[in-house]
Amino acid sequence: MNEQPHVAVESYLVGNDSIMASVASSSQVILPVAADSSSIGSVNTMDEVHYASTDFYIGLGLAVSSSLFIGSSFIIKKKALLKLASGDTSQRASEGGYGYLREWMWWMGVITMGIGEACNFAAYAFAPASLVTPLGALSVIVTAILSSRMLNERLNLLGSIGCALCLLGSTVIVIHSPKEEEVGSMADLALKMKDAGFLIYVILIILATGFIVVYVAPRYGHSNILVYISVCSLIGSLSVLSVKGLGLAIKETLAGNQQFTNWLTYFWLASVAMCVSVQLIYLNKALDIFNTSMVTPIYYVFFTTFVILASSILYKEWSCLGASDVIGNFVGFLTTIIGIFQMQLFRDVNISLYQVQRLVSRPSATLANADFSSSSTNLVDDYCMRQSNSNRRMVYT
Repeated sequence: MNEQPHVAVESYLVGNDSIMASVASSSQVILPVAADSSSIGSVNTMDEVHYASTDFYIGLGLAVSSSLFIGSSFIIKKKALLKLASGDTSQRASEGGYGYLREWMWWMGVITMGIGEACNFAAYAFAPASLVTPLGALSVIVTAILSSRMLNERLNLLGSIGCALCLLGSTVIVIHSPKEEEVGSMADLALKMKDAGFLIYVILIILATGFIVVYVAPRYGHSNILVYISVCSLIGSLSVLSVKGLGLAIKETLAGNQQFTNWLTYFWLASVAMCVSVQLIYLNKALDIFNTSMVTPIYYVFFTTFVILASSILYKEWSCLGASDVIGNFVGFLTTIIGIFQMQLFRDVNISLYQVQRLVSRPSATLANADFSSSSTNLVDDYCMRQSNSNRRMVYT
Protein backbone atom coordinates (compact mmCIF):
# COMPACT_ATOMS: atom_id res chain seq x y z
CA MET A 1 0.00 0.00 0.00
CA ASN A 2 2.89 2.37 0.72
CA GLU A 3 4.75 1.55 -2.51
CA GLN A 4 5.57 4.66 -4.60
CA PRO A 5 3.91 4.94 -8.07
CA HIS A 6 7.13 5.20 -10.09
CA VAL A 7 8.54 2.11 -8.34
CA ALA A 8 5.45 0.15 -9.26
CA VAL A 9 5.64 1.25 -12.88
CA GLU A 10 9.33 0.36 -13.06
CA SER A 11 8.72 -3.15 -11.69
CA TYR A 12 5.86 -3.62 -14.11
CA LEU A 13 8.02 -2.68 -17.11
CA VAL A 14 10.82 -4.99 -16.01
CA GLY A 15 8.37 -7.83 -15.78
CA ASN A 16 6.98 -7.28 -19.32
CA ASP A 17 9.61 -7.72 -22.00
CA SER A 18 7.23 -6.89 -24.83
CA ILE A 19 6.56 -3.45 -23.46
CA MET A 20 10.29 -2.80 -22.98
CA ALA A 21 10.96 -3.81 -26.58
CA SER A 22 8.30 -1.43 -27.86
CA VAL A 23 9.79 1.41 -25.81
CA ALA A 24 13.25 0.71 -27.24
CA SER A 25 11.93 0.63 -30.79
CA SER A 26 10.05 3.87 -30.23
CA SER A 27 13.25 5.53 -29.01
CA GLN A 28 14.95 4.51 -32.25
CA VAL A 29 12.19 6.20 -34.19
CA ILE A 30 12.60 9.40 -32.22
CA LEU A 31 16.33 9.78 -32.94
CA PRO A 32 16.05 10.73 -36.65
CA VAL A 33 13.50 13.39 -35.74
CA ALA A 34 15.98 14.98 -33.33
CA ALA A 35 18.63 14.99 -36.05
CA ASP A 36 16.25 16.66 -38.47
CA SER A 37 15.38 19.39 -35.96
CA SER A 38 19.06 20.16 -35.40
CA SER A 39 19.65 20.48 -39.13
CA ILE A 40 16.72 22.85 -39.38
CA GLY A 41 18.21 24.88 -36.52
CA SER A 42 21.54 25.10 -38.34
CA VAL A 43 19.81 26.38 -41.47
CA ASN A 44 18.04 29.04 -39.43
CA THR A 45 21.36 30.05 -37.87
CA MET A 46 22.92 30.45 -41.32
CA ASP A 47 19.99 32.62 -42.39
CA GLU A 48 20.42 34.79 -39.30
CA VAL A 49 24.14 35.21 -39.99
CA HIS A 50 23.42 36.20 -43.60
CA TYR A 51 20.77 38.66 -42.43
CA ALA A 52 23.14 40.18 -39.88
CA SER A 53 25.85 40.54 -42.54
CA THR A 54 23.41 42.37 -44.82
CA ASP A 55 22.44 44.70 -41.99
CA PHE A 56 26.10 45.45 -41.33
CA TYR A 57 26.77 46.63 -44.89
CA ILE A 58 23.55 48.65 -44.96
CA GLY A 59 24.60 50.41 -41.77
CA LEU A 60 28.08 51.00 -43.16
CA GLY A 61 26.67 52.61 -46.30
CA LEU A 62 24.31 54.81 -44.28
CA ALA A 63 27.13 55.93 -41.98
CA VAL A 64 29.41 56.88 -44.89
CA SER A 65 26.55 58.69 -46.64
CA SER A 66 25.80 60.56 -43.43
CA SER A 67 29.37 61.85 -43.22
CA LEU A 68 29.28 63.02 -46.84
CA PHE A 69 26.02 64.91 -46.35
CA ILE A 70 27.00 66.49 -43.03
CA GLY A 71 30.46 67.51 -44.24
CA SER A 72 28.99 69.11 -47.36
CA SER A 73 26.33 70.95 -45.34
CA PHE A 74 28.98 73.00 -43.51
CA ILE A 75 30.36 74.24 -46.82
CA ILE A 76 26.94 75.08 -48.24
CA LYS A 77 25.93 77.06 -45.15
CA LYS A 78 29.29 78.84 -45.06
CA LYS A 79 28.87 79.96 -48.70
CA ALA A 80 25.41 81.29 -47.83
CA LEU A 81 26.82 83.24 -44.88
CA LEU A 82 29.62 84.67 -47.04
CA LYS A 83 27.08 85.76 -49.63
CA LEU A 84 25.06 87.48 -46.91
CA ALA A 85 28.16 89.17 -45.48
CA SER A 86 28.93 90.78 -48.84
CA GLY A 87 25.62 92.66 -48.63
CA ASP A 88 23.96 94.09 -45.54
CA THR A 89 26.40 93.45 -42.68
CA SER A 90 23.73 94.11 -40.05
CA GLN A 91 22.04 90.88 -41.10
CA ARG A 92 25.11 88.75 -40.31
CA ALA A 93 24.72 85.94 -37.78
CA SER A 94 27.69 87.24 -35.79
CA GLU A 95 25.90 90.59 -35.37
CA GLY A 96 22.75 88.96 -34.07
CA GLY A 97 20.93 89.09 -37.40
CA TYR A 98 18.86 86.35 -38.97
CA GLY A 99 19.21 87.30 -42.61
CA TYR A 100 20.42 83.79 -43.42
CA LEU A 101 16.84 82.59 -42.96
CA ARG A 102 16.01 84.29 -46.29
CA GLU A 103 18.88 82.60 -48.14
CA TRP A 104 17.83 79.55 -50.13
CA MET A 105 21.41 78.27 -50.09
CA TRP A 106 21.45 78.27 -46.29
CA TRP A 107 18.24 76.25 -46.23
CA MET A 108 19.80 73.83 -48.69
CA GLY A 109 22.62 73.37 -46.21
CA VAL A 110 20.13 72.75 -43.40
CA ILE A 111 18.27 70.18 -45.51
CA THR A 112 21.56 68.50 -46.41
CA MET A 113 22.51 68.29 -42.75
CA GLY A 114 19.05 66.92 -41.92
CA ILE A 115 19.47 64.16 -44.49
CA GLY A 116 22.86 63.34 -43.05
CA GLU A 117 21.52 63.19 -39.50
CA ALA A 118 18.65 60.98 -40.65
CA CYS A 119 21.11 58.59 -42.30
CA ASN A 120 23.22 58.59 -39.16
CA PHE A 121 20.20 57.82 -36.98
CA ALA A 122 19.13 54.99 -39.30
CA ALA A 123 22.65 53.56 -39.35
CA TYR A 124 22.44 52.80 -35.63
CA ALA A 125 19.52 50.47 -36.36
CA PHE A 126 21.66 48.30 -38.68
CA ALA A 127 25.32 48.56 -37.60
CA PRO A 128 27.03 48.63 -34.18
CA ALA A 129 27.56 52.00 -32.53
CA SER A 130 31.30 51.28 -32.36
CA LEU A 131 31.32 51.40 -36.17
CA VAL A 132 28.87 54.23 -36.87
CA THR A 133 30.14 56.83 -34.41
CA PRO A 134 33.84 56.86 -35.45
CA LEU A 135 32.80 57.13 -39.09
CA GLY A 136 31.41 60.56 -38.22
CA ALA A 137 35.03 61.72 -38.41
CA LEU A 138 34.78 61.38 -42.19
CA SER A 139 32.64 64.54 -42.21
CA VAL A 140 35.64 66.50 -40.89
CA ILE A 141 37.80 65.25 -43.74
CA VAL A 142 35.08 66.07 -46.27
CA THR A 143 34.73 69.59 -44.89
CA ALA A 144 38.49 70.20 -44.90
CA ILE A 145 38.83 69.10 -48.52
CA LEU A 146 35.81 71.05 -49.76
CA SER A 147 36.73 74.20 -47.82
CA SER A 148 40.14 74.33 -49.49
CA ARG A 149 38.55 73.76 -52.91
CA MET A 150 35.40 75.88 -52.70
CA LEU A 151 36.05 78.48 -49.98
CA ASN A 152 39.77 79.14 -50.59
CA GLU A 153 40.46 78.54 -46.91
CA ARG A 154 43.98 77.48 -45.98
CA LEU A 155 44.94 74.92 -43.36
CA ASN A 156 48.68 74.77 -42.67
CA LEU A 157 50.71 71.65 -41.97
CA LEU A 158 50.56 71.93 -38.19
CA GLY A 159 46.82 72.53 -38.32
CA SER A 160 46.40 69.39 -40.42
CA ILE A 161 48.37 67.38 -37.88
CA GLY A 162 46.21 68.85 -35.11
CA CYS A 163 43.06 67.80 -36.96
CA ALA A 164 44.48 64.30 -37.33
CA LEU A 165 45.20 64.15 -33.60
CA CYS A 166 41.66 65.30 -32.82
CA LEU A 167 40.21 62.63 -35.05
CA LEU A 168 42.49 59.97 -33.60
CA GLY A 169 41.68 60.92 -30.02
CA SER A 170 37.94 61.04 -30.67
CA THR A 171 38.05 57.65 -32.37
CA VAL A 172 39.89 56.12 -29.41
CA ILE A 173 37.32 57.61 -27.02
CA VAL A 174 34.41 56.18 -29.00
CA ILE A 175 36.01 52.74 -29.35
CA HIS A 176 36.67 52.42 -25.62
CA SER A 177 33.45 54.06 -24.51
CA PRO A 178 30.75 51.80 -23.06
CA LYS A 179 28.00 50.81 -25.42
CA GLU A 180 24.67 52.54 -24.87
CA GLU A 181 22.08 50.48 -23.03
CA GLU A 182 18.98 49.50 -24.96
CA VAL A 183 15.80 50.95 -23.44
CA GLY A 184 12.77 48.77 -23.94
CA SER A 185 9.97 51.23 -23.29
CA MET A 186 9.12 54.81 -22.46
CA ALA A 187 8.38 53.69 -18.92
CA ASP A 188 11.96 52.47 -18.51
CA LEU A 189 13.29 55.75 -19.88
CA ALA A 190 11.07 57.76 -17.52
CA LEU A 191 12.53 55.87 -14.56
CA LYS A 192 16.09 56.55 -15.72
CA MET A 193 15.33 60.25 -16.11
CA LYS A 194 14.51 60.47 -12.39
CA ASP A 195 18.04 59.48 -11.43
CA ALA A 196 19.85 62.14 -9.39
CA GLY A 197 23.02 62.01 -11.50
CA PHE A 198 21.17 62.75 -14.72
CA LEU A 199 19.15 65.58 -13.15
CA ILE A 200 22.34 67.18 -11.82
CA TYR A 201 23.94 66.91 -15.27
CA VAL A 202 20.98 68.62 -16.96
CA ILE A 203 21.00 71.43 -14.38
CA LEU A 204 24.75 71.98 -14.80
CA ILE A 205 24.41 72.06 -18.60
CA ILE A 206 21.66 74.68 -18.41
CA LEU A 207 23.60 76.83 -15.93
CA ALA A 208 26.85 76.59 -17.91
CA THR A 209 25.09 77.44 -21.17
CA GLY A 210 23.36 80.43 -19.60
CA PHE A 211 26.65 81.72 -18.17
CA ILE A 212 28.40 81.41 -21.55
CA VAL A 213 25.57 83.07 -23.46
CA VAL A 214 25.08 85.96 -21.01
CA TYR A 215 28.62 86.70 -19.81
CA VAL A 216 31.31 84.98 -21.93
CA ALA A 217 29.91 85.25 -25.47
CA PRO A 218 29.50 89.07 -25.58
CA ARG A 219 33.12 89.53 -24.42
CA TYR A 220 35.06 86.70 -26.06
CA GLY A 221 32.76 85.24 -28.70
CA HIS A 222 34.47 87.04 -31.60
CA SER A 223 38.01 86.15 -30.51
CA ASN A 224 37.76 82.63 -29.06
CA ILE A 225 36.45 79.82 -31.22
CA LEU A 226 35.60 77.65 -28.21
CA VAL A 227 32.84 79.96 -26.93
CA TYR A 228 30.13 79.35 -29.51
CA ILE A 229 31.20 75.74 -30.08
CA SER A 230 30.86 75.05 -26.35
CA VAL A 231 27.24 76.23 -26.43
CA CYS A 232 26.51 74.01 -29.45
CA SER A 233 28.13 70.99 -27.82
CA LEU A 234 26.55 71.38 -24.38
CA ILE A 235 23.05 71.78 -25.79
CA GLY A 236 23.83 69.16 -28.44
CA SER A 237 24.31 66.48 -25.80
CA LEU A 238 20.77 67.13 -24.57
CA SER A 239 19.39 67.21 -28.11
CA VAL A 240 20.77 63.72 -28.83
CA LEU A 241 19.11 62.31 -25.73
CA SER A 242 15.87 64.04 -26.72
CA VAL A 243 16.04 62.64 -30.24
CA LYS A 244 16.56 59.14 -28.86
CA GLY A 245 13.57 59.55 -26.54
CA LEU A 246 11.38 60.79 -29.39
CA GLY A 247 12.59 57.95 -31.59
CA LEU A 248 11.68 55.43 -28.90
CA ALA A 249 8.17 56.90 -28.70
CA ILE A 250 7.73 56.62 -32.47
CA LYS A 251 9.11 53.06 -32.45
CA GLU A 252 6.67 51.97 -29.74
CA THR A 253 3.77 53.64 -31.55
CA LEU A 254 4.58 51.81 -34.78
CA ALA A 255 4.74 48.56 -32.81
CA GLY A 256 1.15 49.11 -31.62
CA ASN A 257 1.79 50.72 -28.24
CA GLN A 258 0.39 54.23 -28.69
CA GLN A 259 2.73 56.82 -27.13
CA PHE A 260 1.28 60.06 -28.51
CA THR A 261 -1.09 60.09 -25.56
CA ASN A 262 1.94 60.13 -23.25
CA TRP A 263 3.02 63.58 -22.08
CA LEU A 264 6.67 62.50 -22.18
CA THR A 265 6.51 62.24 -25.97
CA TYR A 266 5.61 65.91 -26.31
CA PHE A 267 8.27 66.82 -23.77
CA TRP A 268 10.89 65.17 -26.00
CA LEU A 269 9.43 66.89 -29.07
CA ALA A 270 9.64 70.34 -27.45
CA SER A 271 13.14 69.60 -26.17
CA VAL A 272 14.32 68.61 -29.65
CA ALA A 273 12.90 71.78 -31.23
CA MET A 274 14.44 74.06 -28.60
CA CYS A 275 17.88 72.39 -28.47
CA VAL A 276 18.28 72.16 -32.24
CA SER A 277 17.30 75.83 -32.63
CA VAL A 278 19.97 76.91 -30.13
CA GLN A 279 22.54 74.70 -31.85
CA LEU A 280 21.83 76.21 -35.27
CA ILE A 281 22.02 79.80 -34.00
CA TYR A 282 25.39 79.45 -32.31
CA LEU A 283 26.85 77.17 -34.95
CA ASN A 284 26.06 79.85 -37.53
CA LYS A 285 27.82 82.42 -35.35
CA ALA A 286 30.92 80.24 -35.19
CA LEU A 287 30.92 79.57 -38.94
CA ASP A 288 30.42 83.25 -39.71
CA ILE A 289 33.47 84.34 -37.71
CA PHE A 290 36.01 81.52 -37.82
CA ASN A 291 37.60 79.28 -40.42
CA THR A 292 35.41 76.33 -41.39
CA SER A 293 38.32 73.89 -41.28
CA MET A 294 38.82 74.92 -37.65
CA VAL A 295 35.16 74.93 -36.58
CA THR A 296 34.36 71.47 -37.90
CA PRO A 297 36.98 69.33 -36.10
CA ILE A 298 36.66 71.19 -32.79
CA TYR A 299 32.87 70.95 -32.91
CA TYR A 300 33.14 67.24 -33.68
CA VAL A 301 35.46 66.63 -30.72
CA PHE A 302 33.42 68.62 -28.21
CA PHE A 303 30.07 67.31 -29.41
CA THR A 304 31.21 63.66 -29.33
CA THR A 305 32.70 64.05 -25.86
CA PHE A 306 29.57 65.56 -24.32
CA VAL A 307 27.28 63.04 -26.00
CA ILE A 308 29.33 60.15 -24.59
CA LEU A 309 29.28 61.79 -21.16
CA ALA A 310 25.51 62.38 -21.23
CA SER A 311 24.78 58.84 -22.40
CA SER A 312 27.01 57.34 -19.72
CA ILE A 313 25.26 59.32 -16.98
CA LEU A 314 21.76 58.48 -18.17
CA TYR A 315 22.35 54.79 -18.93
CA LYS A 316 24.87 53.98 -16.14
CA GLU A 317 27.40 52.42 -18.51
CA TRP A 318 30.71 53.36 -16.89
CA SER A 319 30.22 50.87 -14.05
CA CYS A 320 30.95 47.94 -16.39
CA LEU A 321 34.16 49.37 -17.89
CA GLY A 322 37.43 47.52 -17.47
CA ALA A 323 40.82 49.04 -16.77
CA SER A 324 41.84 48.93 -20.44
CA ASP A 325 38.75 50.91 -21.47
CA VAL A 326 39.35 53.52 -18.76
CA ILE A 327 42.96 53.96 -19.92
CA GLY A 328 41.81 54.09 -23.53
CA ASN A 329 39.32 56.86 -22.78
CA PHE A 330 41.96 58.85 -20.90
CA VAL A 331 44.53 58.50 -23.70
CA GLY A 332 41.96 59.42 -26.34
CA PHE A 333 40.85 62.50 -24.42
CA LEU A 334 44.47 63.60 -23.87
CA THR A 335 45.24 63.15 -27.57
CA THR A 336 42.22 65.27 -28.44
CA ILE A 337 43.33 68.07 -26.11
CA ILE A 338 46.82 68.07 -27.68
CA GLY A 339 45.30 68.31 -31.15
CA ILE A 340 43.06 71.24 -30.18
CA PHE A 341 45.92 73.16 -28.60
CA GLN A 342 48.12 72.55 -31.65
CA MET A 343 45.47 73.89 -33.99
CA GLN A 344 44.89 76.94 -31.81
CA LEU A 345 48.53 77.84 -31.13
CA PHE A 346 49.92 77.35 -34.64
CA ARG A 347 46.98 78.33 -36.83
CA ASP A 348 48.70 81.58 -37.97
CA VAL A 349 52.11 80.01 -38.67
CA ASN A 350 52.90 80.11 -42.38
CA ILE A 351 54.38 76.67 -42.87
CA SER A 352 53.55 74.06 -45.46
CA LEU A 353 54.70 70.60 -46.43
CA TYR A 354 56.49 72.09 -49.46
CA GLN A 355 58.63 74.30 -47.22
CA VAL A 356 59.55 71.36 -45.02
CA GLN A 357 60.49 69.26 -48.05
CA ARG A 358 62.73 72.03 -49.37
CA LEU A 359 64.37 72.35 -45.98
CA VAL A 360 65.05 68.62 -45.73
CA SER A 361 66.26 68.30 -49.33
CA ARG A 362 69.20 70.72 -48.76
CA PRO A 363 70.30 70.14 -45.17
CA SER A 364 74.04 70.75 -45.70
CA ALA A 365 73.64 74.13 -47.39
CA THR A 366 71.02 75.19 -44.89
CA LEU A 367 73.11 74.24 -41.86
CA ALA A 368 76.21 75.90 -43.30
CA ASN A 369 74.50 79.20 -44.05
CA ALA A 370 72.08 79.41 -41.14
CA ASP A 371 72.75 82.01 -38.47
CA PHE A 372 72.46 80.28 -35.10
CA SER A 373 73.68 83.29 -33.13
CA SER A 374 70.37 85.10 -33.47
CA SER A 375 67.67 83.87 -31.14
CA SER A 376 64.94 85.70 -33.06
CA THR A 377 65.22 83.54 -36.19
CA ASN A 378 64.74 79.87 -36.72
CA LEU A 379 66.07 77.47 -39.31
CA VAL A 380 63.09 77.65 -41.62
CA ASP A 381 62.89 81.47 -41.63
CA ASP A 382 66.66 81.79 -42.21
CA TYR A 383 66.53 79.35 -45.08
CA CYS A 384 63.55 81.04 -46.73
CA MET A 385 65.18 84.47 -46.35
CA ARG A 386 68.40 83.33 -48.01
CA GLN A 387 66.46 81.67 -50.82
CA SER A 388 64.55 84.92 -51.41
CA ASN A 389 67.77 86.97 -51.53
CA SER A 390 69.31 84.47 -53.93
CA ASN A 391 66.33 84.78 -56.27
CA ARG A 392 66.61 88.58 -56.25
CA ARG A 393 70.31 88.44 -57.22
CA MET A 394 69.47 86.12 -60.11
CA VAL A 395 66.87 88.59 -61.40
CA TYR A 396 69.23 91.57 -61.26
CA THR A 397 72.03 89.72 -63.07
